[in-house]
Amino acid sequence: MAAAADTYLTIKGDAQAQFVEQRSRFISFIWHVSSADEVKDRIAALQKEYYDARHICYAYMLGAERTDWRANDNGEPSGTAGKPILGQINSAGLSDVLIAVVRYFGGVKLGTSGLSEAYRLAAAQAIENAEVVTAYVERNVTVLFTYNMTNVVMKAVKDLDISIVSQDYGSFTTDGCNRAFECKSVFRAKLSVADEFEAKINAVSDTQADKELIITPI
Repeated sequence: MAAAADTYLTIKGDAQAQFVEQRSRFISFIWHVSSADEVKDRIAALQKEYYDARHICYAYMLGAERTDWRANDNGEPSGTAGKPILGQINSAGLSDVLIAVVRYFGGVKLGTSGLSEAYRLAAAQAIENAEVVTAYVERNVTVLFTYNMTNVVMKAVKDLDISIVSQDYGSFTTDGCNRAFECKSVFRAKLSVADEFEAKINAVSDTQADKELIITPI
């Protein structure tokens, strides 16, 4: 069944696996990552720890839309390492993940097909050992309202299963509205219900939902 528009699959924590093929040792690692900078840090740390390895190949996928990715062969024949690693990420439908495979050459050449299969298997085993979880794409909605609208706002929050990020009381205004509100709350809603929540709030007198909404994957 296809995932909803506001969900995607990722992993929780990290995992690893290893096996030997024709005396070459393959050690695979999978991490949850959220940026290319984090990928660079992970690979740099791996290169430092496994400085004596022949190759450290990797692939990553970022974002709920799965459009930010890279595959690196690190000296292996083109397409024999990074591509099959990325292929396993795609097969599992994962994002916000990095898989790296350390190879210690055992003296026997595996050929391009053998290499591709070894890196594919290394990545698959790392995924198998990881905990796959569903992540939600959410966005924050800032709502200004008067005290007497508290029950109305909170009913919408409860009905749509929305979480409260923060609540403040004082005197607040927003662009395009000439009056002041006594309450300012930030709510976090799944992408699929955020627009409905905003519409419910703006349809009620004495409330105002901020139009500047922030999409925040968890």
